[in-house]
Amino acid sequence: MMGEESETNRANAKPDTLRVLTLSSLYPDRSRPTFGVFVERQTLGLAARPDVEVRVAAPIAVPPTALLKLHPHYRGLSSQPRVEQYKGLTVYRHPFRTLPFIGKRWNPLSIAWALIPLLDDVYREFPFDVIDAEFFYPDGPAAMRIARHFNVPFSIKARGGDIHFWTDNPACKRAIQAAGKAADGLLAVSEEMRNDMIALGMPAERIKVHHTGVDQESFHPIDRAAAKAALGISGPLILTVGYLIARKGQTLVIDAMLEIPGATLLIVGQGPDKAMLEEQIRARGLQDRVRLIGPKAHEDLPALFAAADVMALPSASEGLANVWVEATACGTPIVIADIGGAREVVESPSAGRIVERTPAAIAAAINELLANPPAQAEVAKAAAKFTWARNTETLYAHLRGIVDAFRAT
Repeated sequence: MMGEESETNRANAKPDTLRVLTLSSLYPDRSRPTFGVFVERQTLGLAARPDVEVRVAAPIAVPPTALLKLHPHYRGLSSQPRVEQYKGLTVYRHPFRTLPFIGKRWNPLSIAWALIPLLDDVYREFPFDVIDAEFFYPDGPAAMRIARHFNVPFSIKARGGDIHFWTDNPACKRAIQAAGKAADGLLAVSEEMRNDMIALGMPAERIKVHHTGVDQESFHPIDRAAAKAALGISGPLILTVGYLIARKGQTLVIDAMLEIPGATLLIVGQGPDKAMLEEQIRARGLQDRVRLIGPKAHEDLPALFAAADVMALPSASEGLANVWVEATACGTPIVIADIGGAREVVESPSAGRIVERTPAAIAAAINELLANPPAQAEVAKAAAKFTWARNTETLYAHLRGIVDAFRAT
């Protein structure tokens, strides 16, 4: 609860200042600079407002034994500072205990247990007004517990897999539903995601659509032939960008390449399916036309998107993927499945195609776009409404409204 020191700090601050604690289990660090970069960009946009102060709690999952800490997945994480100034923001990277593979249902409770003692100290000199949880699971249920401890309101944002994947687990689903019903405000990355949240029993009147943004000064059309030449590629270029897991559908795009003669496929990303995808490429005899090029820094993506004739990402589930918007902003049409906010991006044939998740349907759509390529400027119109300025204003209005309503009760 609020102490005398935090009361004094609140009284001494500007009366219109909104203090936000952003809670995100996906947030970039020096060992993972692209991990949750879209959350970072949204948070930096909010923090740039003169009437907002933001601090970030980015809890890091740590296994309970020293042996597991030596695993490569955790080695880089263990060296991260507990608190640091990262791109101008104070970020708390406090570890929480987890059990790999089997401990996911306990992660929200573990995050809350780990963060509350730390935040007790933080709150005395930064009495945050609201908690902004960036993923529904595990962040949402953890935010609910933390908010109750400090008697502050909280908001949760649903992005896609945090709803679709975790609600397959009954225990996680119950935690998601409880947090959703208790939250003072809710955000969805698309209208379809909002509908999914309502179907789970969350209060419709508290859910606002909060579209992602794209830096349109960086992501914009450039000369495609020159962009390809810079990559040493001639002929049609297909791009897929995403974490290397089955849900993203890279295997479908690789098989589709068998029916797209003369084209090159570049697969950007890292993840557990890397070895399997490499074997699939060898088995299909596509080593000369399909390449895994690993993860790329966010600032390197515009050149790749702009060089591609098509960006294909036939995911099984998404909310509204940032790469959909970034590709179209660069004038590159997309081929995606009918999921999440797909129809909020592909609103015209120039933006791309929405297809069934089969290699044949993907190949047919890509071949059609290669045969009749839409003008880059027409494709880019699909991304015109997705700006970071709009993203920031929507988020600020949402959080300010939650705080004002909470104080009025």
